[in-house]
Amino acid sequence: MADPNSNPTGAPILIDGNVVAAKALARFGVDRMFGVVGIPVTSLANRAVALGVRFIAFHNEQSAGYAASAYGYLTGRPGVLLTVSGPGCVHGLAGVSNAMANTWPMVMISGSCDQKDFGRGDFQELDQIEAVKPFSKFSAKAKDIREIPSCVAQVLDHAVLGRPGGCYLDLPTDVLHQTLTEAEAETLLEEAEKCRLKEEIPNVLSSQIEEAVALLRGAERPLIVFGKGAAFARAEDELKKLVELSGIPFLPTPMGKGLLPDTHELAATAARSLAIGKCDVALVVGARLNWLLHFGEPPKWSPDVKFVLVDVSKEEIDLRKPFLGLVGDAKRVLESINKEIKDDPFCLGRSHPWVEAISKKTKENVSRMEAQLAKEVVPFNFLTPMKIIRDAILGLGSPAPILVSEGANTMDIGRAVLVQTEPRTRLDAGTWGTMGVGLGYCIAAAVASPDRLVVAVEGDSGFGFSAMEVETLVRYQLPVVVIVFNNGGVYGGDRRTSEEITGPYKDDPAPTSFVPTAGYHTLIQAFGGTGYVVTTPNELKHALSESFSARKPTVVNVIIDPYAGSESGRLQHKN
Repeated sequence: MADPNSNPTGAPILIDGNVVAAKALARFGVDRMFGVVGIPVTSLANRAVALGVRFIAFHNEQSAGYAASAYGYLTGRPGVLLTVSGPGCVHGLAGVSNAMANTWPMVMISGSCDQKDFGRGDFQELDQIEAVKPFSKFSAKAKDIREIPSCVAQVLDHAVLGRPGGCYLDLPTDVLHQTLTEAEAETLLEEAEKCRLKEEIPNVLSSQIEEAVALLRGAERPLIVFGKGAAFARAEDELKKLVELSGIPFLPTPMGKGLLPDTHELAATAARSLAIGKCDVALVVGARLNWLLHFGEPPKWSPDVKFVLVDVSKEEIDLRKPFLGLVGDAKRVLESINKEIKDDPFCLGRSHPWVEAISKKTKENVSRMEAQLAKEVVPFNFLTPMKIIRDAILGLGSPAPILVSEGANTMDIGRAVLVQTEPRTRLDAGTWGTMGVGLGYCIAAAVASPDRLVVAVEGDSGFGFSAMEVETLVRYQLPVVVIVFNNGGVYGGDRRTSEEITGPYKDDPAPTSFVPTAGYHTLIQAFGGTGYVVTTPNELKHALSESFSARKPTVVNVIIDPYAGSESGRLQHKN
């Protein structure tokens, strides 16, 4: 019988480093890759595709990196970015650092220059291991073809172990060109698979669970806060059970929205200031006490509040120094808390003074917002089109679209108006406040959840970072509708005072302004996609109705009053 590992002459079949890397990725669970090909990784991409890995090719490594980071969050598996050497690696650092800031699992794989020519000014030469160090959790470099399987396994494992984050794999050109036999490759792959790292998150002590529940039971004004860490842990069922068992109001962080519906009667989002300002015990699950939660400090929080912090990272708990820290997986910790409550039940009840206060404030603020939304303002402010978008999305029912949102006013107002009803259906600028994530996130969401429509609500500045990727939407025919709030610039048009318009370049456009009423919709039309420009409520309703039904790549260009909104959104004090 013929040896399958040999050619017709009987000589062993040789394969190069590109094939070995592709085999390792496919074998170790990678089914999607994002990136920009070129020297020296084009063959690696082609080999991976041949082995069943879908490769989504971008125009820019930055957007591809953002896609890989979001894919890691949405799927729970490392999103993989492939880049060329040197500048390609540097561009990709945006995605790696975004993954680190948001604690999402991601791996960037970059080709690098020939090892024997390093230090001599080789093509796209860069010490990429050193370059990625400040931005990554773990790095590996395959210095020989035989190291590729082990290195691939290591970066994939480290990306998800403990607190997830961005990792890096360096594949030098000469290593990709080295060869070995298929039999040798198979042996190396088997050895690497046997040495895969296993997650070892310790169980929380039963005494700590008892203490946490005792704090919640004894509190007069308890609050449950949860974030995208709880979303990543798939803890929505446990959160729902906890809220139903205890009757405690809850507050999601922006990307925690949807783990429980925003419409839930115990949702405190619309009473946020009251909830965090008056609570006396806060159970914080998968959310960091960083700037998004005002560092857990006065004056936003009560000086006497007791934090019970649930986090997969002991370092995070050591940093925040909560009253009680529970190191563990959010889903498993909540399961234990629910069991403890079930064994000795308590529930605040709808007539509890704290629940009534939250409910009253929520109704007041929602009523005030709905009164503003009821006014149809033309030329458009932010609220009028946002309400139309909200109603159109809610009209789709389940599965709910994945919402992508970025911008200053657009994202801030959208957070208050748009309603999330299902888990992991909101992607925004996140922990790092990253602008330019929009189209990359859209593509990741469409690839990760092909059954869902993806709707992006973008400021025109945010859209501009990655607008060329609308061609990628069309090329892959992804079900993405991009809605651009076009107010002619960053925060709006020219908002300078007369005192600021001076100097030799005073006749130049303002640093914040773009071409007024720019035809963003025509960009996607150039590639065969659908574009709409809208200036009235009926035009917007028509555009959304058609595009949501078609589920085809679309840009809806919504012309906004350039003086609507405010500079820096809700972060004016920092600008």
